[in-house]
Amino acid sequence: MQTISPAFKSVIQPNLTAKNARYSQVNGKRVSVRCGYRSESFSFPNGVGSTRADWQSSCAILASKVVSAENSSSITGGLADQVAVVNGHSNGSVDLSLVPSKSQHNGKPGLIQPLTITDLSPAPSHGSTLRVAYQGVPGAYSEAAAGKAYPNSEAIPCDQFDVAFQAVELWIADRAVLPVENSLGGSIHRNYDLLLRHRLHIVGEVQIPVHHCLLALPGVRTDCITRVISHPQALAQTEGSLNKLTPKAAIEAFHDTAAAAEYIAANNLHDTAAVASARAAELYGLQILADGIQDDAGNVTRFLMLARDPIIPRTDRPFKTSIVFAAQEHKGTSVLFKVLSAFAFRNISLTKIESRPHQNCPVRVVGDENVGTSKHFEYTFYVDFEASMAEARAQNALAEVQEYTSFLRVLGSYPMDMTPWSTLPSEDV
Repeated sequence: MQTISPAFKSVIQPNLTAKNARYSQVNGKRVSVRCGYRSESFSFPNGVGSTRADWQSSCAILASKVVSAENSSSITGGLADQVAVVNGHSNGSVDLSLVPSKSQHNGKPGLIQPLTITDLSPAPSHGSTLRVAYQGVPGAYSEAAAGKAYPNSEAIPCDQFDVAFQAVELWIADRAVLPVENSLGGSIHRNYDLLLRHRLHIVGEVQIPVHHCLLALPGVRTDCITRVISHPQALAQTEGSLNKLTPKAAIEAFHDTAAAAEYIAANNLHDTAAVASARAAELYGLQILADGIQDDAGNVTRFLMLARDPIIPRTDRPFKTSIVFAAQEHKGTSVLFKVLSAFAFRNISLTKIESRPHQNCPVRVVGDENVGTSKHFEYTFYVDFEASMAEARAQNALAEVQEYTSFLRVLGSYPMDMTPWSTLPSEDV
């Protein structure tokens, strides 16, 4: 009989392609972000997190705006070196001025603006309201996921996935809710890479049905539309409907569905429509030209709930565990077969396998001078399996997996989302 494995060591390593030329970039603003954390070891005693009180919402919301000094420094090093205020203590290099909670836009209260990399400086403690970071602007499907994951919380929009990760790490937000895969579009590789690069833990998952609508300014007819903008995946998921509704319209990619709706409203574009949610139409004063235009009703996006600290695994409800590992040097793809066997032998079901290029060693050269050499790509593998780290079979499986890998990290052991899917618009779920 196998014994329960010793402590599992895990090492953090630093680390949508456009579908075709039909899509062009609109308003292509890009801000680069660098992570301020370096590699660091982490371990679970006996494969399970030790007992600790669950983190309470004692962190700070960005209720203030960093006003740089006359010569503000650019982001050239670790982000931690750029933070001027930590846990309420200032080093005097920046000033903080409160952001008005209600700004006016066309006579109406303005919406919350997404966090940017320059905003990442903690403010004083906010009290008990849970703050949840998501990528996008109000009306995005990620906002609906954050609301489903943490009801009655305050959602914090972020302009990039990186910023959402760092908002939690810097105690600006308590949690982050970010997408990792869609049932039609596949994996969101950027967030898989960020999971490995940052030090957050998966504490839950939530699945949101995607309900697309065609939006335009009030009074605009479908036959007047000459351009449709949205996120590339949303455009791909509604291609059939768009060909019927707007056959002569140009299709252009935008960085976010809700941001596309906001862009139309802000610029008063009467010839442009957006593919977004019904909530985006409500927020930005647009009319719904067509409802439920997704080509496939089984369009669901899976989001991960991230926190600074892991939760305690349990066995009284279905749990899922996510890991990432890299094969031992020169072992090749045979390691993957051995890893899968470790789970199959213990009757543990795998729900996800994803490979990403190994950031430290993407290519391995094999062969000799006489015969020649060949180049093999090296990968890190992400695996989700249906078992709790509180179960001996999961601990023993990872003990065997560790024998075949150069590093192994448990990203989280968390409750599965067992709620039924609905065909209603996502904001009503």
